[in-house]
Amino acid sequence: MKFRLGMPTREAYGRKLAELGETHPEIVVVSGDLAKSTYIYLFRERFPHRFFELGISEQNMMGVAAGLALCGKTVFVSSFAVFATSRCYDQIRVSIAQPHLNVKIVASHGGITVGEDGASAQAIEDVALMCALPGFTVIVPADEVETAQAVEVAARTYGPFYIRTGRPRFPVVFDETYRFELGRAALMRPGHDVTIIANGIMVSAALEAAEILAREGISARVLAMATVKPIDREAIVAAAEETGAIVAAEEHLVQGALGAAVAQVVAETVPVPVEFIGIRDRYGESGKPEELLQKFGLTAADIAVAARRAMARRDALARTPRFLATELRP
Repeated sequence: MKFRLGMPTREAYGRKLAELGETHPEIVVVSGDLAKSTYIYLFRERFPHRFFELGISEQNMMGVAAGLALCGKTVFVSSFAVFATSRCYDQIRVSIAQPHLNVKIVASHGGITVGEDGASAQAIEDVALMCALPGFTVIVPADEVETAQAVEVAARTYGPFYIRTGRPRFPVVFDETYRFELGRAALMRPGHDVTIIANGIMVSAALEAAEILAREGISARVLAMATVKPIDREAIVAAAEETGAIVAAEEHLVQGALGAAVAQVVAETVPVPVEFIGIRDRYGESGKPEELLQKFGLTAADIAVAARRAMARRDALARTPRFLATELRP
């Protein structure tokens, strides 16, 4: 399966934000000295009086964003994901999350596809950190189309948001008919043998994996789960009931983000085998994005292997006497 390479999701964010500035005079933007890299310079060029450059002082940046929100503004604040989350987590927790303010943190350079900048610039814990904050909505869009729509939804929805964007050009997986819905997964491909749930750049890999599996006679359902919090419980429960095996794929540590949220729903509702594609207890390194995805096991082939493993676990469980006794119990 071939995908057209679109613009980086960070660029899609900047372009949409500048567009929203025309119709939403309450929007203001706060920067941490990375306006060009996060593409919010596009907003600054059109609305300089609504743009605040705070320099390399991310903790202060979050405090200023909170103050502007208390003045009734819809605040977008942007930096690299490693700075926007880890460096100022306490300020986000105390000044934004606890008072539940209308601040949208849109962070660029998420995941290992940051590439050659190496581990210090590759945010692989950010989604887990933000999911841990009560009241935060957390979104990891798959391409330029979904990013623009998610930013627009965030602008018109009160409350704190975290939206993760990426550095490289992303494959375009959605067309002009797509409509992003907060807290709802998008069915990318129907299937009854196994379900692959993915977000971010891993959605295109999930669709490629489904093609690999189809050549083996395996019908794989693919769900694009941009909203990690609140998670689409209904779609996950349906996947568990109807396919009995799930793979969660994300460009993030396997702890605390998409896979963890999926597994929690499964454990609480319809327990079935779940396999995880993600980064396992290590930091990234310098390299080209495609090389790093290969090295860290974040490819379509890796997803296909995990799908076969989840199905094998499901089938083995179905053959156990304990499972049969449970199923036959009146």
